[in-house]
Amino acid sequence: MKKTEDRTGYLFSKSYSNYVFMLLFLLYVFDYADRMVVNSMFTYIQNDYHITYTQCGWLVSVIYLAIGILTFPISLLIDRWSRTKTIGIMAIVWSVATFFCALTGNYVQLFLARIMIGFGEAGYAPGGTALISGMYPIEKRSKMMGLWNASIPIGSAIGVTMGGIIANSFGWKHAFGIVAGPGLLVAILFLFLKDYKTVDLSFVDKGNNKIKMEKKDMIREFMTRPSVLFTYFGMAAIVFVTTAMIVWLPQFFEIEHKLDPKFAGTLAGAVMMLALIGAPVGGYIVDRWRKRMPQARMLFPAISTFVSAISLFIAFFLLKGTGQIVMLFVFGTTVMLFIAGAAAVTQDVIHPGLRATSYAIAVAVQNLLGSFTAPIVLGKISDLSNIKAAMSILPFVLALGSILFFIGSRYYTSDMEKVAKIKLEAAV
Repeated sequence: MKKTEDRTGYLFSKSYSNYVFMLLFLLYVFDYADRMVVNSMFTYIQNDYHITYTQCGWLVSVIYLAIGILTFPISLLIDRWSRTKTIGIMAIVWSVATFFCALTGNYVQLFLARIMIGFGEAGYAPGGTALISGMYPIEKRSKMMGLWNASIPIGSAIGVTMGGIIANSFGWKHAFGIVAGPGLLVAILFLFLKDYKTVDLSFVDKGNNKIKMEKKDMIREFMTRPSVLFTYFGMAAIVFVTTAMIVWLPQFFEIEHKLDPKFAGTLAGAVMMLALIGAPVGGYIVDRWRKRMPQARMLFPAISTFVSAISLFIAFFLLKGTGQIVMLFVFGTTVMLFIAGAAAVTQDVIHPGLRATSYAIAVAVQNLLGSFTAPIVLGKISDLSNIKAAMSILPFVLALGSILFFIGSRYYTSDMEKVAKIKLEAAV
């Protein structure tokens, strides 16, 4: 007998789903720790390799460029083969690449190793998102997305904080070697996890005939869903800001607040760590509000992102000293409120057989327009002017994201009505 979703909406048992979720959470923590450990070590790397702020920014941006290039083809493999096995293989690649960063002898070698980290991480977010969407009932989707994405600030904070502490105590190369190990262990476990069966790419036409989707039908699936298109670009605007803050906030604290690199990295990590509150709280609020307001998964990101824009504007334009730091903590708490609802939208309004592909498009847009661009743009502005001028553009980018979510919310209900209703089956 085929095992499909039970009456509670869980594909597997609740306990097994939670076990898989725990491993997904841990792997996302290690993903971002490996990715962000370099951020609080820029001063040390500059001293050793004699590089500019722009070159420092490239050490982060190159990962997002690699992700943006590869995430779409890898997501097609995920949707058509296996989420769990692909995740395991990718995590092994990025963990080994992180370890190789510790063995580099010059900037070019470090740059190439960072590219390989990006190649390994290219499909993790799409694969994990599709797996969570399949395992949990739709009414819990935003909450679980919020809880999962809470791992991002944890991993980022761990990476930034450990990078500064280890670099200060033992040398910056040791930081790469230390953070590489845990992810490798979890990656191996993923190779043995259950998955759901590959979903048949078909739809039912007006005559109630089952039609196999062709490439043009897949393209139409996305192009006829305005809500998800606006979500992609709204997410990119926020990711531009969060990446810029993660990368350059330690440097901002060093220069504007005269803090040493170790404490600056710790304080910056603490600011972004507050997203640990925002991500799951946002998911809880959205799922509750969605019972009364179907468009809540887009309206709430619009509201929360606008609040974040105001807090960041006040911090950079109106305050200094302790008051500025306090307002940055407010920003850290609110900026990730959006992610649960937005991530759920990328799954809600798209054919179940294209869920990883949908989030891959989100990742590609986020990385190419947000994560890849932000470190370089702010690094260039810092080289031409100063770090304060660079950070001052961020509130306006958030305001743009808020507007995009609001416009997309007007299409969400009608887009939901177009989605093919297909029940998932657990793989044996």
